[in-house]
Amino acid sequence: MTYLVAADLPVRPAGERFRALLARPHILQLPGAHNGIAGLQAKQAGFEALYLSGAAMTAQMGLPDLGILTVDDACFFIRQLTRASGLPVLVDGDTGYGEALNVMHMVRCFEDAGAAAVHIEDQLLPKKCGHLNDKKLNDPHDMAAKIAAAARARRHLVVVARTDAAASEGMDGAVARAQLYLQAGADAIFPEALTSAEMFREFAARVKAPLLANMTEFGRTPFFTAAEFQAMGYQMVIWPVSSLRVANKAQAELYAAIRRDGGTQGMVDRMQTRAELYATIGYHEYEALDASIVTTVIPQAMPQR
Repeated sequence: MTYLVAADLPVRPAGERFRALLARPHILQLPGAHNGIAGLQAKQAGFEALYLSGAAMTAQMGLPDLGILTVDDACFFIRQLTRASGLPVLVDGDTGYGEALNVMHMVRCFEDAGAAAVHIEDQLLPKKCGHLNDKKLNDPHDMAAKIAAAARARRHLVVVARTDAAASEGMDGAVARAQLYLQAGADAIFPEALTSAEMFREFAARVKAPLLANMTEFGRTPFFTAAEFQAMGYQMVIWPVSSLRVANKAQAELYAAIRRDGGTQGMVDRMQTRAELYATIGYHEYEALDASIVTTVIPQAMPQR
């Protein structure tokens, strides 16, 4: 049920709830939810935590994932997702929006907006999707300073350090960076764009910390299931942009149909019905809440002059 009418709103900080989920023996599945209603649908499907992708946020704004997003832009999406779902959310913090002080500002803003966890990557701006070529990496000690700043600024937020080093520095470079980031205060490590089961297993064998795997489509990582990632030694898995990809594909087909057919008559069977939408967003619960607070009083007669 949505946040205005829910009787069971969480009282524990989001970061604490995220840590509790992470402490369980089964891998934590974090589907990407690109807006509030996607978060509600993921929750109704049974997920207990969510992921908010920087690529999904920027794509909704009609922009590429090149570090263009601002802290305020991200907080807008964090607030709608956490308020709608009530679930703990891991948020993509890109490169931290600057250097150490900027990272501290980001952490405080994300916590205030309701985030449970953030990951920060060791790329230089303009950053790229982790599965693209020619990524430019930050000096590892500069990145470690950002992680230390994040750990110092947070009250409850889980800090995940992402390294994109495997593509350019090999496994040894990625592992060395991960160890440095853990020493700086990272709670978990996200090795991006590993390309085989062997790489995932080797990284897990060499880095003793909670690990996050990225199962994005159309990237460098082959398809693995959550159970397969768990068997390889990973405690979290994200599907970062999947919800947005499906929604965008459906929207494009809708607009093409309207242009072709002059209306939506050929697409109605593929639409969420009004009743389904209202059930998802708790429309009638909001009506009942409104009626319980303010009852309309109807004048019985015209007043006398």
